[in-house]
Amino acid sequence: MPLNVLLADDDPTMRVLLSHVIARAGHTVSAMAADGEAAWQAYVAAPVPMVILDWEMPRLDGLALCRRIRASAHGDVPFILIVTARDSSEDLTEVLDAGADDYMSKPVTPNRLQARLRIAERQIEVAAARRTAEEELRKARYLAGIGETSLALQHEINNPLAALLSHTALIEQNMLTAPETRDALVTIAEQARRIAEVVKRLRQIQNPRSVEYLGSARMIDINPNTPPTPEQTS
Repeated sequence: MPLNVLLADDDPTMRVLLSHVIARAGHTVSAMAADGEAAWQAYVAAPVPMVILDWEMPRLDGLALCRRIRASAHGDVPFILIVTARDSSEDLTEVLDAGADDYMSKPVTPNRLQARLRIAERQIEVAAARRTAEEELRKARYLAGIGETSLALQHEINNPLAALLSHTALIEQNMLTAPETRDALVTIAEQARRIAEVVKRLRQIQNPRSVEYLGSARMIDINPNTPPTPEQTS
């Protein structure tokens, strides 16, 4: 999977070496920077799926830049590799705590960088698949919620709506006496208030829960006074 890579290192020789290995691996260095602030501006202008940062850079070091990227919108997306001459266990802990995905100590060799690039490819593919699955799940839940809300409205509104419409039709067709018409108007007003109350309860729901309706069908419970039970809650 070809990647666009942001490369930041204050050593021009290191930038040439890293960019050459990245290109040989089939990826593209979309931006290079000699300090952390310039790298940040490049990332903001064009976010990329992979960022390679030298730890010690002027203006903004690699770990500070890593934290800034992670704190930005969609900052969890890029794979961040830190390159440094430090190699103690405490340094590795600091790198990971900053939010980096991987760590490579100097001197950098082409083989080691290629191995890191392969690791990055796999992790980026897995992360992209996970985000796609999560988005599909959100869509499925949203659509299921629409269906459950529709079923709840149908369940709560059908009867009063049928009574309202039937009495309205009797009045329109002049099929009622004067007293019957007055009674029908009272019924119409009552059923309209029932429907309005259903809509009001629906609007006031803050933590909707799903309850069983018929068989495997489920609907949103719009009755705020009904306590949930293990059999009712989803």
